[in-house]
Amino acid sequence: MGLDGPMLTIATANVNGIRAAYKRGMGAWVESRRPDVLLLQEVRAPDEMVGDFLPPGEWDLAHEACEIKGRAGVAIASRLPMSAIRIGLATGVPVDTGRWVEADLELPAVDGGAPRTLTVVSAYIHSGQAGTPKMDEKYAFLDRVTARLGELAEAGGLTVVAGDLNIAHRNVDIKNWKGNLKSAGFLPEERAYLDRWFDDLGWTDLGRRLGGDGPGPYTWWSWRGQAFDNDAGWRIDYQLTTPDLADAAVSIEVDRAAAWDERWSDHAPLVATYDL
Repeated sequence: MGLDGPMLTIATANVNGIRAAYKRGMGAWVESRRPDVLLLQEVRAPDEMVGDFLPPGEWDLAHEACEIKGRAGVAIASRLPMSAIRIGLATGVPVDTGRWVEADLELPAVDGGAPRTLTVVSAYIHSGQAGTPKMDEKYAFLDRVTARLGELAEAGGLTVVAGDLNIAHRNVDIKNWKGNLKSAGFLPEERAYLDRWFDDLGWTDLGRRLGGDGPGPYTWWSWRGQAFDNDAGWRIDYQLTTPDLADAAVSIEVDRAAAWDERWSDHAPLVATYDL
């Protein structure tokens, strides 16, 4: 059960800095959309500031700031109570912090049955840069993500891993795929990680399963030029679900702004509704 009816709404968004996003109108979107669970990336703020925008009286919060000030940062804001929080995928490298946070949420019991748990993850994968040490950092982190996804899949139950993965999976996931075959975010080695997650570990790409065969719908457009107006985007924001949660999903939408100057981030929120 969702908090406002039979459905549960989970939204994920790379906010490009929560302070800047709220100045541009993110708060109005939160109030109109009213997601039950909000997964944020690139928060770029300390714990107390996240609570200023998403007050604890209204939300249960989990947040991991990056050790490098002004970078990364992931958060979970939930109207459902949290029973456990797990922070990070330990690597010992500062650039890998602020990229992974998990929370177990308490779902209402159905028809007098036992309480249930929904595990949610907010993830922010490095953007990388082809041919540089930044790609090595990205691949090292992707290896840890793959290991954790294997553990979560083996545990079963209801789990969603959502966020900005900074990888477009197929040609239909990027407008100018021919021009980006050697670009970070669309390298064969990166895309192979998604193949493994879907084909070997059993995760469902909900955006593709419920969003049609493509091209798109895209979730990120450069601030520069006419990328947004021409819909020259990338689909790099995902909700990945375990099989049981995939079966409960009824819709997924990209909340694309009506116009370039109405955007509060260079990413659009990806919002899924689940019948739980």
